[in-house]
Amino acid sequence: MVLRCPVPSVAGVLVVPFIGSTRCPIRFPSPSSVLGRLRSPHDRDILHLAVPALAGLASDPLASLVDTAFVGQLGRVPLAALGINASIFSMAFLVFNFLAYGTTPRVGRAIGEGDRTEAGRVVLRAFLLAVLAGIVALALLQLLAVPILRLMGASGEVMGPALTYLRIRALAGPALLLITAGNGAFRGYQDTRTPMWITVGFNIVNVTLDPILIFWAGWGIAGAAAATAIAQWIGALLFVGLLLGRRREELGIELEIPSLRSLTPFLTIGRDLFLRTATLVGTMGLATAVAARVGVTAVAAHQVANQLWLFLALVVDALAVAGQALVSKHLGRDDPTTARTVANRLLQWGLGVGVALGIGFALLQPFLPPFFTDDAATISAVLGIFGFVAWLQPLNGLVFVWDGIYMGTEKFGYLAKAMIASAAAAATVLVLVKPMGWGLEGVWWGITTLMGVRLVTLAVPHIRKQLFREAAEEVVEG
Repeated sequence: MVLRCPVPSVAGVLVVPFIGSTRCPIRFPSPSSVLGRLRSPHDRDILHLAVPALAGLASDPLASLVDTAFVGQLGRVPLAALGINASIFSMAFLVFNFLAYGTTPRVGRAIGEGDRTEAGRVVLRAFLLAVLAGIVALALLQLLAVPILRLMGASGEVMGPALTYLRIRALAGPALLLITAGNGAFRGYQDTRTPMWITVGFNIVNVTLDPILIFWAGWGIAGAAAATAIAQWIGALLFVGLLLGRRREELGIELEIPSLRSLTPFLTIGRDLFLRTATLVGTMGLATAVAARVGVTAVAAHQVANQLWLFLALVVDALAVAGQALVSKHLGRDDPTTARTVANRLLQWGLGVGVALGIGFALLQPFLPPFFTDDAATISAVLGIFGFVAWLQPLNGLVFVWDGIYMGTEKFGYLAKAMIASAAAAATVLVLVKPMGWGLEGVWWGITTLMGVRLVTLAVPHIRKQLFREAAEEVVEG
């Protein structure tokens, strides 16, 4: 016997009666209603930006992974030289990431306000700064190459190949910064597909040239540096050609040389982001330097683990790109409430993707290290720190998305202060690695400390609703 329950039926509920029972039927949510609750009206916009950004962001570290795999076949000394250079170029050029992170929210806010002329002016300022900063970075790297390598722990047999790589790769300094500015501009225009195709394209050039120049031409590690430099100049020319040529009228960019006064607000953003990013990459550089002092095997293993970690981290960073673009656009439309709603949804995506990446990567632990090197000692060292690479991914998912949200609100000053605090905590651990004999695991505990403190400093203002309350006040004042 089935007794009907007096409670009215609800759409989207699966009713399961008890046969031969006087009790009410059990009501389970139907699969369609559960999926409906899991979805958000903002998912479409998020994925429209994040998926192409994912392909673009992933292609860079993927090319670096291929570089690492090719150079690893030359032996552990060239691999160690590549690892040291990877950190140097992170510190030399990623400190200029304000050319992307500062450009995206300013272009996005201008687009939200319906002012394409101002958006075009931001692009021109970014390109001008990219050229000037790239020339300065190139000159400094060439003049100070040997002292920089010594500071990073290169010595003995590692110094020669490291110096060769640095001098060749530095020639692409201006190109890399133009690529960075071009990426930031397109993201602000809510377009991540165009930079995706450009980035994938020039990285295919890099991967194609690697075996030709490294092995067929017999250039060794110099071939790896030349392949990267050539590919990056191709990418830079494509970005400049599209923004200032083919698509200039469509985007509303008027060709004019920016005045020095007009660069002042951009330089203020650059100062804060320079402090933030310089502190971050400086801490990662310190980690590499400490690993180099532990030993050649340690720094070679650190290079492999670091490239894997960065690859997965940048996969999550695609959501941060969506955060920068969408949050700035909604703030430009005087709608901080929607901006916060989008930010919360992005954090859910970040945590979920981070967990999935961590689990998947852990399952691949037995297979990945031998792909990069056949040196038994290096493989053993990589396996010893592999757990850090995998289980940091959920934390990375939240931290990187929060970074993008703060950049979308243009809270660059707070990001700088928070990063300095996080780096100080991490550096405290890293400087103790050698005297305490903690080895390569100690280096990765330092990196874990960096990410943990970043999580706390970014989470507190958001949870207390300070971040978007201040943004709303700025909108009212504007």
